[in-house]
Amino acid sequence: MTRIISANLNGIRSAWNKGFPDWLSRQKADVVCLQEVKAQAPDLHADMHEPRSFSAHYHFAEKKGYSGTAVFARKPPDRVAAGFGSREFDPEGRLVRADFGTLSVISVYLPSGSSSEERQQAKFRFLDEFLPYMKSLQKEGREFVICGDWNIAHKEIDLKNWRSNKKNSGFLPEERAWLTRVFDELGWVDVFRTLDQRPEQYTWWSNRGQAWAKNVGWRLDYQIATPGVAATAKKTSIYIATRFSDHAPLIIDYDWPL
Repeated sequence: MTRIISANLNGIRSAWNKGFPDWLSRQKADVVCLQEVKAQAPDLHADMHEPRSFSAHYHFAEKKGYSGTAVFARKPPDRVAAGFGSREFDPEGRLVRADFGTLSVISVYLPSGSSSEERQQAKFRFLDEFLPYMKSLQKEGREFVICGDWNIAHKEIDLKNWRSNKKNSGFLPEERAWLTRVFDELGWVDVFRTLDQRPEQYTWWSNRGQAWAKNVGWRLDYQIATPGVAATAKKTSIYIATRFSDHAPLIIDYDWPL
């Protein structure tokens, strides 16, 4: 069994101070994909460079305190690669890939378009580049699990206030149609939804109002996989007992030897 966790930390130093490493050490995870580490190598404590029982592989953004991704691995990967060949987005530290045998696990952080129209257009450019990248992965003949904050709620079940968010970033028709292409045209699998079809299963809550207390959330964090490994998924959960970030960790167990 292989346990994969995806977690947007909204700052690794902040999450560390909220007890994330202690929680992680109890999870028996094999691979942990992190997003929004919001740090660079000199900013990290020693136990972030060498977390308990894991090797750590980062892709930092060039801009300080911004974006950044990581993969923590219990078994050392055969190969690690940062970025996906994008001149615009690789400097933002948005992707790390780790290969284990015939399986690759990728941590990805898609841009948010909520801050401005300029950032929304950047998000669309990212989507335009990332779809061909996902197609190229399929041609490798390997199995992939792409974990991360995709910053898109796919369907009405995936956010509380879908009616009032139809014109907002994260639930725009173009974004949702893009994810539909990923699933229906390319054949990737939304693994969480194969195991849990219940409503009100969210991974992100706004810091405004009482969104967390009232569970007014969005499902923005996914593990999107190729069909072979997706079919071996046995169990999933969203960890909400402790808040390390404005996102919650997504945990999925696969009957797949790492």
